[in-house]
Amino acid sequence: MTTLKSRLQDDLTAAIKARDELRSSTLRLTLSAIGYEETAGKVARELSDDEVLKVITREAKKRREAADAFEKGGRPESAERERAEGELLADYLPKQLSDEELQAIVAEAVTEAKAGGAEGPKAMGAVMKIVNPKVAGRAEGGRVAAAVKQLLAG
Repeated sequence: MTTLKSRLQDDLTAAIKARDELRSSTLRLTLSAIGYEETAGKVARELSDDEVLKVITREAKKRREAADAFEKGGRPESAERERAEGELLADYLPKQLSDEELQAIVAEAVTEAKAGGAEGPKAMGAVMKIVNPKVAGRAEGGRVAAAVKQLLAG
C-alpha cells in the first residue's frame, strides 16, 4: 500500500475514534474515490503516491467548486462545509506555489520555448509542456494557464 493512502486510512481511523465527523466523512469520500480509481479500467491495480495525490487534488477542486456553487445558490452553511472539507484535503497536498514562484517558473519556460522557436500566443502549448512537470500538484492548471497567457501577451 502506498504511504499516502495508508496515511489517509490511519487518519480516518483516528478521526473515527475521536468522533470527528467532518474529518471522517471527508476521508471516507476521498478513500472511496481512490478505491474507485484503483478498480476503474480493465485491471484492478494499486495507485502510486503520485496518482493518489492527483485524486486528492481532484477531490479538493470539487470541494472548492461546490462551495462556490452553494455560495451563489444562497446556501452559506453548505458552502462553509465544502470549504472546510477542501481545507482538510489541502493538508495532504504539497504546498502551493506563490504567485511570485509561479511567475518565475513560467518566465523561465517562456524563455526556453522562445529559444526553441516558439513565438507569440501560439507558443502556449510549448510553454505549458515545459511548465506542467515543474509545477505538478503545486499550482492549479487555471492559474498556470493564466500566468502563461499573461507573459506571452506582454
